Amino acid sequence: MDAGVRNRKNKTSPKSSKKNGKATNEVQDSPTDHDALKKSIEKLQHLKENLNRDSGDGESAPDTPPPEFTADGSPSSTPPPAEDTKKVAQPSPKQTRSSPQKKIKNGAVKPSPAKQPPLELSLRLDGMFDELHYGKYAGLYMQNTFFFDSQPPLGKQLVALAAYLAGFDGSFKFERIGTPYDAVVPVAAMRLVPAFFGSLMMPTVYNLMVELGLSHYTGALAAFLMIFDNAILAQSRYILMEGILLFFGLFGLLCIIKFRRFYSRPYSLPWFGCLIIGAASLGACVCVRYFGIFTMLLGIGVLTKDFWKMVGDRLVSERQLLGHLVTRVMIFTTVPLALYMGCFYVHLSLLYKAGPNDNIMTSAFQASLEGGLASIISTQPVKVVHGSQITLRHTHGRTCWLHSHDVMYPVKYADNRGSSHQQQVTCYSYKDVNNWWIVKKPEKDEMVVTEPHEPFKSGDIVQLVHGLTSRALNAHDVAAAMSPHNQEVAAYVDYNVSMPAQSTWRVEILNPEETDGYWHAVESQIRLIHVNSSQALKFSGRQLPDWGFRQHEVVTDKVVEQEDTIWNVEEHRYSKSEDKKEREKDLLRSEMIPLERKNLTYWNKLYELQYKMLFNNQENVAGHMYASDPLDWLLLKRGVAYWISANSNAQVHFLGNIVTWLSGTLSVVAYLALFVVYLLRRQRSCYDLSDTAWEKFCTVGELCLLAAMVEHGHDLLAHYLKAPRLARAYQAAVGVWAAAILYVFWYFSPVTYGSRDLTADEVMSLAWRDTWDLIIHKQ
Repeated sequence: MDAGVRNRKNKTSPKSSKKNGKATNEVQDSPTDHDALKKSIEKLQHLKENLNRDSGDGESAPDTPPPEFTADGSPSSTPPPAEDTKKVAQPSPKQTRSSPQKKIKNGAVKPSPAKQPPLELSLRLDGMFDELHYGKYAGLYMQNTFFFDSQPPLGKQLVALAAYLAGFDGSFKFERIGTPYDAVVPVAAMRLVPAFFGSLMMPTVYNLMVELGLSHYTGALAAFLMIFDNAILAQSRYILMEGILLFFGLFGLLCIIKFRRFYSRPYSLPWFGCLIIGAASLGACVCVRYFGIFTMLLGIGVLTKDFWKMVGDRLVSERQLLGHLVTRVMIFTTVPLALYMGCFYVHLSLLYKAGPNDNIMTSAFQASLEGGLASIISTQPVKVVHGSQITLRHTHGRTCWLHSHDVMYPVKYADNRGSSHQQQVTCYSYKDVNNWWIVKKPEKDEMVVTEPHEPFKSGDIVQLVHGLTSRALNAHDVAAAMSPHNQEVAAYVDYNVSMPAQSTWRVEILNPEETDGYWHAVESQIRLIHVNSSQALKFSGRQLPDWGFRQHEVVTDKVVEQEDTIWNVEEHRYSKSEDKKEREKDLLRSEMIPLERKNLTYWNKLYELQYKMLFNNQENVAGHMYASDPLDWLLLKRGVAYWISANSNAQVHFLGNIVTWLSGTLSVVAYLALFVVYLLRRQRSCYDLSDTAWEKFCTVGELCLLAAMVEHGHDLLAHYLKAPRLARAYQAAVGVWAAAILYVFWYFSPVTYGSRDLTADEVMSLAWRDTWDLIIHKQ
């Protein structure tokens, strides 16, 4: 890379590590088992991936940008790594740790002794996969450093609060999987948060079942199913969000169901209490993870159903109906919205320093952070004038800058189409001296700022000249390399052939009211319209091949009004010298003196952050070999490896209790079948269930199924079919089923707690399905 390259990216460590997971037990296993296990492990050892992520989990780009040139200044013949390679990191059974086996005791990590007291076995884990991210977020909160995550911040804030109360200062960086926790990390306090909420789920489920009109035995059964589910236990033992999410969702639904008790006491304190607390809890569910919105919609659906029944109550006047409607809508709008806004207000207030993901935000947002971009643009001029030196950033979507380099498009592309053979213009995802352009008036040859200044306004015609090569941004009637339906964009080279320059552009400012119509750095969002073709300069999203150094394509497009045609000036300085060599020197030393950050309102920052969270992550989350489909979860086909010891087969997997999960799937099928049968018979005036029983049957189908279906099966045999012997046999079968749940929980407890080393046979029997899926998928 040229010596003038300015690389101001945030540092991060790759989110992967190579594992050696060979069985090292003293048990003498058969050669066949060892060979099979060894082969599967060898395949998994090649899965190490270096991540280039700019959203989703707080990871920034790698330290070194893809090279454009070799050390001698010639174009590189070796293609750089693809900028678009974004893998969603999931740990494989042999790819989650790289350090020797450790144990955590009072926050300190020590090598495991030859023999360990049984009491300490459950404390041996460190460096969990997702735990790494949430621990990192807590540290960034402690140091007021901005990070980007595609999920709301409430759960992370609760963990950070626990860390703060425990005295954590954020000095431990959680940089990579396998890094032992230092003594300064309050692991117990941070894990206490999900453990606390996870433990509250069981009494919540019990009360929810009873509130639905089911028996106390059924409520106890539902709590039993949750207590002895390996997946819920694993999620509650580590710094993860799912336990918090599930509790808020279940507790919110419980409050909504309890709200029905006070139908005859509207506007009483308990009536308001259940409604407000239910709205707050369901809102908190959304504030932990966005897919909590489905639980909130379920609660709103239950309220809507109850209100619809109230409409049919002749004792309730129309005025009272309107009052109930307004009250419920107001509470379920204001309470969750206030909670949502509040947690983001805390988030944005605490994170005021530049951090690992600020480059994913717009220039204006970055300028509002202390350090980072704010330190670069703080003293730069505001108005773009004739002679301004600028960098043009793609405003929305992928972060990259308009870029050119002294390399031409190939004479012919791979499909045998001809190009203009002009100088390449791309969108480059790294800060680089070749991102600088000079804005000038077409009728003027000199490229220095004149006195008085000649500022540009919306509608003005300009030329953009590349700072280091002095070639003008140009477009012409030649098909683009990767998007042949668009025009190619290049920096014009005069070959003395019949291809004259078409290098004039009209500036369209999209927010002129904020800058009095003038073109401002950072603040103005602009489109550059090619004068000759009336097409807009556009980031196409396509990646160029090796000859384009894997950078991104820039084209012109007839469809002007789209987000990929929006740009903004990020860095800005005034040209002072007409001499080309002096100008190059100025560009190479273009860093500016840090002063203070730019002010940006909470609402502007919130709007942008919401936009990025909801849309930007969709561009960056790619499919990966560990991904699972919804059907995989219903049938429990795949688990997720959380941790594996570096020198033994002790490990932790996220894996549900097979008996419970498959029974739950069957209960859904059974419920739907019974619902259809009952509904058809009721339509034929055959009322197998009383109105009260039918109402209860419909309600439990909206909320909790498995335990309710167990009770319903007993009721059918004992009360409707009048078969007491069958009912007793059914109870015995339920007892056997519960015993099977206990056995499966015990059987999988080694990979739930990670409490002991596993033999090769146990590894194959416990995780054969995951290993087999990984091998088949890779082949």
